[in-house]
Amino acid sequence: MQKITTFLWFDGQAEEAMNHYISIFQNAKVLSLTRWPKGHPLEGKVLVASFELDGVPFLALNGGPQYKFTEAISLSIDCKTQAEVDHFWARLTEGGGEPGPCGWLKDKFGVSWQVVPEQLPRLLQDPDRAKAGRVMEAMMQMGKIEIGKLEEAAKG
Repeated sequence: MQKITTFLWFDGQAEEAMNHYISIFQNAKVLSLTRWPKGHPLEGKVLVASFELDGVPFLALNGGPQYKFTEAISLSIDCKTQAEVDHFWARLTEGGGEPGPCGWLKDKFGVSWQVVPEQLPRLLQDPDRAKAGRVMEAMMQMGKIEIGKLEEAAKG
């Protein structure tokens, strides 16, 4: 059993968010749904949704309007190819999401994500600090990360 699970607080959108995320990730599934009991004003609506994205468990609560998501915490997606970066970027910004700088975005529910190609940390950690600096400068000009542009910057 995994000891740590990401718990997301929504204002009535937990099931919609879960279904959206499950449609984006290939290896994803609903684990369980807990609905409000009979007699409650929200009877039958989802209280807690439990789901998994690429083996990582999540809980989504319909907790109400008290709390909002901020960029102070984000979910990071490691991508192997530009096609993967493009897929996650497009799907997570669709329907009202907001692209941000340096591979960050907010989805239509306000959850912050980082879409990161595996090449980025390797290039930023290159022992040639001038090379790493050029990559950093290139990344700072990007919204969605473009692997080809990072590699061009690394070459100089």
